[in-house]
Amino acid sequence: MQIALLVANSQAIIVNTLKYRYMISEELTIYNTLSRNKEIFKPTTEGRVGMYVCGPTVYGDPHLGHARPAITFDLLYRYLTHIGYKVRYVRNITDVGHLENDADEGEDKIAKKARLEQLEPMEVAQYYTNRYHSAMERLGVLPPSIEPHASGHIPEQIELVEKILANGYAYESQGSVYFDLHKYAADHKSYGQLSGRVLDEMLSTTRELDGQDEKRDTADFALWKKAQPEHIMRWRSPWSDGFPGWHTECTAMGCKYLGETFDIHGGGMDLMFPHHESEIAQATAVTGHGPCRYWMHNNMITINGKKMGKSLGNFITLEEFFKGSHKDKDGNEMLSQPYSPMTIRFFILTAHYRGTVDFSNEALIAAEKGYRRLMQSYRTLKGIEPSKNSSVDVSGYRRKCYDAMNDDLNTPVVISHLFDASKIVNTVADHKATLSQADKEELLKVFETFLFEVMGLRDETATDNTALIDGLMGMILDIRATAKANKDWATSDKIRDSLGSLGIAVKDGKDGATWEIK
Repeated sequence: MQIALLVANSQAIIVNTLKYRYMISEELTIYNTLSRNKEIFKPTTEGRVGMYVCGPTVYGDPHLGHARPAITFDLLYRYLTHIGYKVRYVRNITDVGHLENDADEGEDKIAKKARLEQLEPMEVAQYYTNRYHSAMERLGVLPPSIEPHASGHIPEQIELVEKILANGYAYESQGSVYFDLHKYAADHKSYGQLSGRVLDEMLSTTRELDGQDEKRDTADFALWKKAQPEHIMRWRSPWSDGFPGWHTECTAMGCKYLGETFDIHGGGMDLMFPHHESEIAQATAVTGHGPCRYWMHNNMITINGKKMGKSLGNFITLEEFFKGSHKDKDGNEMLSQPYSPMTIRFFILTAHYRGTVDFSNEALIAAEKGYRRLMQSYRTLKGIEPSKNSSVDVSGYRRKCYDAMNDDLNTPVVISHLFDASKIVNTVADHKATLSQADKEELLKVFETFLFEVMGLRDETATDNTALIDGLMGMILDIRATAKANKDWATSDKIRDSLGSLGIAVKDGKDGATWEIK
């Protein structure tokens, strides 16, 4: 009897613990592009989240357009994990099927790069996949749970096309297979719901492309394309030697790894049409419903107020940002200095993911200062000697940050709360306020949870040689303190100015001098 009671009590404790852990997640609201409303997030399976995000087409170096969705959905991945969910995060690699201009004609983007550089297409795909991974790691983007490649899932894509054909929503024409938009729209009347486009308007404005007379209508999109003789990348199928359409990979791989209905599908706003709209149509043609419950899209990036594009000469890769070197089409240097990966990440997080982000030197320099200020506040906080009692109230910061994150991942508000907390840290460090041990631990928890764990930032000034650097700086400041005690102002000033020229600021205080990297 006592054992049974003990087991029952233990189970109650476990249930209550889980309820408390998931209490925050029950309050999470996210903006669903499909409904155009903020909705309370309720996963299909309690405690578990399935999330699919469209990854890069790997035919060139990663740029800002790759960084924003990667950081946005890394933030979501981190936060869902932090509040207790077990997340299966799938982010694909497109290494076949994405044709030029996102159309159904022209060369495959990777195959074209391979032809120009006299390489195998998979050499190109692997090289730029490696480059993408390297850049994402530097930006603090966690790897997904699964990273499927389109070229590794050809059988699944062929099976998807066969099902769509069997259900009457596709047709074969000259070895290619196209999705029948008229048939689909007549039965479901939902094509265009995600992007807000009207099918009749699309049909009247879609331009005729060379070689597309095999389509019943120009708006129909390819599920499988017959390869022309010069096309390098091709696979056998029931219809022809060819390759899958761009949209089929995400529907097939999402279903394979997350099921017919998963929780969240994410990507850039530029993918809403035609890519995501076509994904919904493909999934509905097979299962009778869309692939997911929540659609999330990050907004676009501009450079100095203009859309980023190679023709404008403002197409800046991440490596160029890190090195601080990029010239526009007129040969003018666009970057005034290098910008670290954490500066880029912090800047992206200072804007809400659904708002536009305009990159400029002035904005990035301001972000760099803000990022360093928060990191310095955290280092200062760790070094504060606590008092018996606090003269400041720090109790509300953690709740405020959770409230902001639960409001559709509102990182700008989270950052504003962290800056407010930094003001308290600096006030205490200047001996104008006191902080108890418990309140110090509370503030440390706020910084460590939201600055590092959730927003994924790291202190770039912290290295493996931190202890050595701290020791050397301590020795230098001791020499300077001795010089000051001996009224050797010339030596004291020289040490301060020399450190300043190296980017190290020395601040004299009542308890001695402190230093920080500017």
